[in-house]
Order: sequence, then C-alpha cells, then structure tokens
Amino acid sequence: MLYLFYELNHAAALPWRAAANCGRMLWQTPANPFASTHVARSMAASLELFERLTRRYAKPEFGIGSTMVDGQTVPVAIETVWRRPFCRLLHFRKESGRAQPKLLLVAPLSGHYATLLRGTVEAMLPHADVYITDWEDASQVPARQGLFDLDDYIDYLFEMLAWFAEPVHVMAVCQPAVPVLAAVSLMSQRDDPNAPRSMILMGGPIDTRRNPTAVNDMALARGLDWLARHAIVPVPFPNPGHGRDVYPGFLQLAGFTTMNLDRHMDAHREMFWHLVHDDHEPAEKHRQFYDEFLSVLDLTAEYYLQTVEEVFIRHALPNGTFTHRGARVDPAAIINTALMTVEGEHDDISGVGQTEAAHDLCRNIPQDRKRHHLQAGAGHYGVFNGRRFRTEIVPRIVDFIGQAE
Repeated sequence: MLYLFYELNHAAALPWRAAANCGRMLWQTPANPFASTHVARSMAASLELFERLTRRYAKPEFGIGSTMVDGQTVPVAIETVWRRPFCRLLHFRKESGRAQPKLLLVAPLSGHYATLLRGTVEAMLPHADVYITDWEDASQVPARQGLFDLDDYIDYLFEMLAWFAEPVHVMAVCQPAVPVLAAVSLMSQRDDPNAPRSMILMGGPIDTRRNPTAVNDMALARGLDWLARHAIVPVPFPNPGHGRDVYPGFLQLAGFTTMNLDRHMDAHREMFWHLVHDDHEPAEKHRQFYDEFLSVLDLTAEYYLQTVEEVFIRHALPNGTFTHRGARVDPAAIINTALMTVEGEHDDISGVGQTEAAHDLCRNIPQDRKRHHLQAGAGHYGVFNGRRFRTEIVPRIVDFIGQAE
C-alpha cells in the first residue's frame, strides 16, 4: 500500500502543479506590469519551489557532447555497448585518434541514477576512454526477467570485464567498492586474464566497523527482519515491473534527505531569495543539483537485503566470510591489480578508514602498487565530484592509472 499511496499522492498533486506553473508564468510574464516588483518575484519564487518539491523527477541525461583532449575540443558520442535486463554499459566514445587507458566506472546502485557521476565522467574524459554502468530502475524491469541480487551484480561485473577482452582500469564509487573488490578477488583466484590492471575504490563501505556513520548504525539498529517488513514493497500497476518486490527509491531519498535536513532546508531557502533577487546563476546551480538529487530509482528487494546483510550487518568481506555462489572471496589473492583508495575527510556515508581497509585485505599487492588518498575538506559527494575532486583527486588518479599501465 505504501508504494500505491506514493503514486496516488503524485497523481493528486498534478492539477496543483499545473496551477502553480500557470501562476508562476502569470507573475513572470513581461505583459504583467507588476512582474518586476518584489511581490511578483516572491509569488513566482514560491510557486516554482512548490512545483519542484511536488514533482516526480525523470531519469536525467548525461548531456556530455564534447571534451578537451590535449587542448583540443573533441566530440563525444554516448553509445550502449553491452546490455542485460538490469544494466547497460555506456561508452563515451571520443572522436580522437590518441589511444587512452580504458576506464570502467562502476556507478553506485543505491537509489540514484548513474548520471549522479556526470561530473566524474567529465573530469576523467580528457584522460581516459570512459565506460560507465547504467543501472536500471527495478520498477521498470518486468518481473518475468527474474531476480537480481548481489551475486548477479558480481556476475554482471565478470561479463563486462570479459567483454573488454583485455585488462582495463576499474573505478568504483561508493556502494560498488564491495562487489568490485569481490569480483577482482575471484578473478585473481582463478587467474582470469581479464582481471583489471588497477582498481580505484572511492568512498566505499569495505569495512563499516571503522568509524561507523548514521547509515551503518541504522542498518545494525533496525536489523534485516525489520527492513524486510517495513522497507520492502511490491511495485504497483501499471509500472512494467508491477508485482516485483523492491526497496523504493523514494524511501532511500527520504533517508538521505533527513540525514542532512537542515542543509536541504537552507538550500531551498537560499533558492527562494536567489529567485526573488534575480540571481540566475546560483538559482540554476540549485536546479541542476536537485534535478539530479531528487531523481531516484528502485532496487530489487533481494539485492538490497543481501547487501545490507553482507556489508553492514555481517561485515562479511573483512571477516573473510563473503561468498559468491558458494565460492569464498579472498582479497589476498590479488597480486597483479594495483589498488588505490580515496576517502573524504567529512564523509558522512562511508566513514574515514572504511575504504582504506581494502589495503589490509589486499595484503599481497606490492606496496609500490598501492596508494591511499584522504581528501581534506571533502564530504561524500566531494570524493567523486566538485572542485576538490577535479583539482586534487583527479590528477592523483590519472598518475596512478599511468603507473599501472
């Protein structure tokens, strides 16, 4: 009933949103002699905020049409090169003759679309041949396609790495740090020639016992049974995935928002005054950020519950009990894949030390092929996006990849 109630609320808000849009245009139109007054701008700002806060946000586009390589602008074409029911692999193909290292960017499957890493892609495009995992919204995958759990996620990684038919570099942002480390461990255990040259793990929950955050504490406090009863709901008709049990994106979004509720309230308050004072640039930045942040997808119930159990409750990977289809995962088997970890000083999702724990698990990688970077002043988002990422983290990643080539 929860998901259906959510859908009915959106349906009920449609006429009010339409009325808000009409009212905003009325107050802003040049034909209105009062349009430039403080009252008119205040009314228009209030109506825009109402419309945005009651809107259902569609999946954003990457919108990357070009990049700079060696000081030259080159066009970028985004194409799908591999597809399965729950994911497709996108290639940002550049019209440039110079060969660059292939980089597989594994986007998180934790509520937001892969476009959350748009800034990550833009920053790496001048230096690498970039591919990214584009995960599907579970509510849009018909139930006849079957289940999708953490084991299937790792299988997808195997298939994608095999598709390249050569060792590439892998960058995992946040949630995929665990399945990527597991996949590389298993490939190393069986001497798979497609095991990546390097893996960069960024703000990921390798060992959540280190500096646990509110996210970690919530999983332990609630427990798996509570989450299965209260956070898992069936997708309602007429969605293509109707009948499939999911952890809805709107619940994940509610959790993210309440963690920093004061910050989001302040941001919208500032947005209101930017609109009133015709400060177009900061207002547009607000729109762009929240168009992305408020656009969410559903996770399959089996994937979500297995991830919570293995990563946040059992701590299976650092405890040495993580398995994939009955095979034990042993990160100590990794020898030839270089390892880099990146953390943010103020990360409130993956605490400091949680990602760095990978170095202890991968104890047989030579020390000169390991690197760790703690980014001063960065929160979780700043680990993979923003000014500090572009100016301080990217040069270190590029240097690391170059040495691993």
